[in-house]
Amino acid sequence: MQSEIEKQKVKDNASDASSDTATVVDVDGDNEAEEALRMEADHVAKDIAPLEVSESDKTTAEEVKERANKCFAAKKYEEAIELYTTAISFNPKNPAYYSNRAFAYIRSEFYGAAIHDAETAIALDPKFIKAYYRRAVGHMAMGKLKDAVKDFRAVVKVSPRDSDAKSKLSECEKELKRQQFEAAISFNEVKKDAVELIGDVESMVVEPTYDGPHLSPAGIDLDFCKSLLSHMEAQKKLHRKYVYQIMLAVKTIFENSPTIIDIPVPEGKKITVCGDIHGQYYDLLNIFKMNGLPSNENMYLFNGDFVDRGSFSVECIIALFAFKMLYPDGLFLSRGNHETDSMNKVYGFEGEVKAKYSDVMFKLFSEIFNAVPLGNLIGEKILVIHGGLFSRDGVTMDEIRKIDRFKQPENEGLMCEILWSDPQPFPGRSPSKRGVGTQFGPDVTEAFCLENGLDLIIRSHEVKHAGYEVGHKGRCITIFSAPNYCDNVGNKGAFINIGPDLKLNYRQFEAVQHPNVRAMQYAGSMFSNML
Repeated sequence: MQSEIEKQKVKDNASDASSDTATVVDVDGDNEAEEALRMEADHVAKDIAPLEVSESDKTTAEEVKERANKCFAAKKYEEAIELYTTAISFNPKNPAYYSNRAFAYIRSEFYGAAIHDAETAIALDPKFIKAYYRRAVGHMAMGKLKDAVKDFRAVVKVSPRDSDAKSKLSECEKELKRQQFEAAISFNEVKKDAVELIGDVESMVVEPTYDGPHLSPAGIDLDFCKSLLSHMEAQKKLHRKYVYQIMLAVKTIFENSPTIIDIPVPEGKKITVCGDIHGQYYDLLNIFKMNGLPSNENMYLFNGDFVDRGSFSVECIIALFAFKMLYPDGLFLSRGNHETDSMNKVYGFEGEVKAKYSDVMFKLFSEIFNAVPLGNLIGEKILVIHGGLFSRDGVTMDEIRKIDRFKQPENEGLMCEILWSDPQPFPGRSPSKRGVGTQFGPDVTEAFCLENGLDLIIRSHEVKHAGYEVGHKGRCITIFSAPNYCDNVGNKGAFINIGPDLKLNYRQFEAVQHPNVRAMQYAGSMFSNML
């Protein structure tokens, strides 16, 4: 159920809000970046307070806000954000504009920016309860459960009949207690890796009732992979024995791989770069239908965020791992910010694996994700990484290659920024709208490419309405391959074909139908309606 506050806000954004007078971050408290944002919001509000706003500017701001609401209702969140920003420029004293923009940021997954706008709205009007709800959602999405609990309590105190806010408050409190309990009991716990817990995979019995493909003792082949795709398309599970055999094989491949993979594209071959697929298995099948199955000649590179959000993440990752096992030099993966425990806990993959298989299998997935390379270098000229570039100048490819990736990412540093950063259209660097990573301008991209002898970077990590975006004078390409993201954004998907000449050829595609299983089906109840 959606909050009564959020229901009203959807109505406001669809028509008229003029009546209006949130990487997973440390759960134990504020980090420096967010504290800086909070202080900035308070400072902004103090600077705004003395300003005089003319009636003409107020009227113009309302007109722009109404246009922004229409864009929001049409799910054109980027345009809505730009228009709310324009409305704010005419009347920076109206907290509703910041709250509306915070909602658009939430829908765009820019939770750091949403929290910042909610902070500003609250600083302008400490009784503006919608802003507390928006800030709570932002905190919740970033795993800052203590802060989310505080804000949801404020909402429930003012709106005790708001069932959704009460439900989210209860779930946040339960999850916070669970995390604290796990931390307490794990202090003296002897931890075992997944392989120890799984035991002897070869001795696992395949029941006579199992009607799926069988992995031959001689190894994997193309017929098995084709049968696997069809079997999972019919919403049937691959037997756990074969899943484990595939996972253990790719675990070894990744563990023996460098942090950055060098991929040549010789004559007679091509490589297809795909962005986020986010558990949208039926759209993955459509990519293979359009572009051909992976092979040593028809190579693929999937650039992170294979899982979470979509409710067929298990099918996606098993399919990719199977082809990786079959063609170690024909299919490549880059780790994304959603190949991490904290994201998987929030956005569904952990719940899906446990529902379809077991806790131990999720632990093995986690260990494999820790070994997935952080990037791939195509033809020595095109660097493909999930998020983006860095908060300082002078980072070299040699430095990137030396990153210790075999772990969960921290909230700062090169590994974090590779997974989380985003480009911005103007020069320089800015704090990330996500609350982690950094935003980097065209000058940063240009300097990085020149420093390292690169033509361009390809990254993913962001929904684009057309499925891709060419930025930074062609030096920074964003590719996103999950059409109609989460079944409600309405965007196209795209992928890039690259041949020996290293020219980029874009192909767009629409979403295809899938079984009636909603996105975020396996996320916790407090996260299941984040979009």
